[in-house]
Amino acid sequence: MPDGPAGVVVGTDGSGRRPDDDGRDGAPGDRVVRGGAPAPTSSTSSTSGTAGTSGALWTVDLGRRPYAEALALQRAVARARIAGDIAEDVLLLVEHPPVVTLGRSSKDAHLVASAELLAARGVELFEVERGGDVTFHGPGQLVGYPIVDLKRHRQDLHWYLRQVEEALIRAIARYGVAGWRSAGYTGVWVGDEPGVAGGTRKLASIGVHARDWVTWHGFALNVATELAYFDLIVPCGIAGVAMTSLRHELAGRAPALETVAADAARAFGEVFGLAVDALPADRLTELLAHAAPR
Repeated sequence: MPDGPAGVVVGTDGSGRRPDDDGRDGAPGDRVVRGGAPAPTSSTSSTSGTAGTSGALWTVDLGRRPYAEALALQRAVARARIAGDIAEDVLLLVEHPPVVTLGRSSKDAHLVASAELLAARGVELFEVERGGDVTFHGPGQLVGYPIVDLKRHRQDLHWYLRQVEEALIRAIARYGVAGWRSAGYTGVWVGDEPGVAGGTRKLASIGVHARDWVTWHGFALNVATELAYFDLIVPCGIAGVAMTSLRHELAGRAPALETVAADAARAFGEVFGLAVDALPADRLTELLAHAAPR
């Protein structure tokens, strides 16, 4: 892959491709289809991981926010990271109200629910620029948006996907849940037959976008997610896939979302070799306000 792609999307099958877009960060996903500076000082941990780099990972807990609001924020952070107005990698952690998102390779048949059924369930629907097919975000799910400059790590999107998987595998291991990679797919799976999609359950989905080697979009880890929502779609376009959650795997004893968020942030720091620094959301807004307009 050439240095500094204009834009690359990577989806649930692990494939990377150069999108046929107009060069805007938002294309084509700036519309709802249906439905309603200085470094931070509050360091929470400092770890050294496999990436062998140095620097900080600013982790921002956004709480529960609408998808559109978080989408606009991560795009703004990515633009600032590309421009050098934000000096460190950033991990946004958020919980969304119910929403279905369609990636660049989504198929119409993979959205099972009608517009009327989605509206009745209070589920929004968005088209976005990430790779992959259709997925669901909602209450009880930890969504993470790593805005990572791969020029400071390794300019290889497939390597990056494996690092995201590794971070999630380490995070869930803290609860005694063993996660696997499934051959031919991107994400984290659990079950008795690692590496075989038909014999496992999918716990986390991943879909990313990159421009100038800066990533955004990211992962969705089911913590206490209502799994019935996945009946509205063919998750990640994988026919017959069984979705699961930490609550299901732990026989109803799901850890608190805030705890999983902290463990995921710590694991990302380990894997990317970065010191994990908590950054308040209002501080991030302040840094973006001082960034050069784009």
